[in-house]
Amino acid sequence: MSNLQDCQLCPRLSAYRKDLKLQYPDYHCAPVAAMGDTGSALFIVGLAPGLHGANASGRPFSGDASGDLLFAALHRYGFASQPDSRSADTRQQLIDCRITNAVKCVPPQNKPLSLEINTCNRFLYQEIKQLPSCSVVLTLGAIAHRAVARALGLRQSAVPFRHGAQYSLQDDEGSANRQLFASYHPSRYNVNTGKITADSFARVFASIRKVLP
Repeated sequence: MSNLQDCQLCPRLSAYRKDLKLQYPDYHCAPVAAMGDTGSALFIVGLAPGLHGANASGRPFSGDASGDLLFAALHRYGFASQPDSRSADTRQQLIDCRITNAVKCVPPQNKPLSLEINTCNRFLYQEIKQLPSCSVVLTLGAIAHRAVARALGLRQSAVPFRHGAQYSLQDDEGSANRQLFASYHPSRYNVNTGKITADSFARVFASIRKVLP
């Protein structure tokens, strides 16, 4: 399998990263690896690095409005050491939490192609394999949710996306040992249109805390 930092599997994304590096030489402009320990009980999956967020900082959700809402909620519920994460040199530390994206490279117009999402799923699959068996996976947005279902080998119809959804996943012996939660993505657009609010987002984490006290 391709090494993440050297990945060239998606020609469009690779070319876009190179163009961005010329425009923003101080930006990360490379695939963004997950943030947090592999043994964490909470695993959060977003869509893709933001142009001036994770693509700049090299850390998922660090440096843009989506991250502001996410880290505020994580801090409130004890999953982060401080309520914001703006850059690569932040003192922010995740607590029993790991964050990644379904697509590791910034896509043009923040819209990855289906082929790119599916190609990058191999990395998401490996990240999920590293999780403890009794863990919680939180998907942020429908695209991330479908990518996680694919990585888990689940039928999309078995775990339909909706904000606040919660599913108990069965292991090979039929016992529930992992929980899947879903939320709207905390993007500026979703906030501005009222699709998601700080309160509705926080309620998802309150439900997760009931599973992970």
